[in-house]
Amino acid sequence: MQKASFSKKFHVLIVVFLLLLSFNALAYTQSRVLKGPDGKPVKIEGSVVMIEPDIELSEVLAGGVQEPRQAWSETARRLYPQAVKNRISSSRVKQLPDFIIPKDLEPSSRLGQVIRLNYAVASSILISTAPGGQLATKKGKQLDWSFGPGVEEIRKQTGADYALFTYVRDSYTSGGQAALRVIGFLLLGGDIGGGQQIGVTTLVDLRTGQVVWFNFLAKQTGDLRDEQGAAATAQSMLKGFPL
Repeated sequence: MQKASFSKKFHVLIVVFLLLLSFNALAYTQSRVLKGPDGKPVKIEGSVVMIEPDIELSEVLAGGVQEPRQAWSETARRLYPQAVKNRISSSRVKQLPDFIIPKDLEPSSRLGQVIRLNYAVASSILISTAPGGQLATKKGKQLDWSFGPGVEEIRKQTGADYALFTYVRDSYTSGGQAALRVIGFLLLGGDIGGGQQIGVTTLVDLRTGQVVWFNFLAKQTGDLRDEQGAAATAQSMLKGFPL
C-alpha cells in the first residue's frame, strides 16, 4: 500500500495549518469529542483496537532539512503503542491487540480505502477548525464527521467496537542545527526554528462509522525515542479521550 503518499499530503496540510498559528501557539492541542443526545460528551464503552500508528522520526540537519531516521522511527512505533495502552489500562475499555496494516494492502481494497479515508476525514476536521476556517455548517458543533459503513471491514477483522488511528511526526535538531539556533538567538534575538512534534489521533465507532473523538497536537518539545518521552507524548495525544 502506498501509504507514504497519503501521509505526505496530510503532512503538508498540517504545515499549512501551523503557519496559521502564532509562534506561541505551537504548544497547542485541539481536542474535540462527540456529544450525545443529552448534550454531554460521550463516554465510550466496549473494546478499542489501535490501528498500526503512522509514525516517523527525523533529524533536522544544519541546513534545516529533515532526514528520516529508521532506527528512531522503529523505536517510537514500539514504545508509543505501549504508552497508549498503559495510559488507558485502568479504564473500563477493553484493549484488543493492535491491528497491523498488511504490507501488500491494495489502496483500492475496501480496507485500503478506509485507511486512506482516515487522512481525508482528519484533514477535513483540521481545515474546519483552523483559525478563520471553520465551516459554517459545522459552527458550534463538537464533531460531525463519519467514515461511513466501510469501517465495518475493520470490525470484521478485529472484533473491536472502536478504532484508534494515529499519525505522528517528530523531529530533533542535530548538533549543527542546535549551534545555528544558538547563534540565531544571540544575533537576531529569536529562535530560527528546530525540532517539532506534531500528532493527529482519531477515534472511530466501528459500528456506525462516526468519529467520536479527535485530537491535534503541535509542540516544540517531546521525545519518542525513550519510554519516558513516549509516555509524555501519549498523555498529550490522549487529552480529552472519552473514558
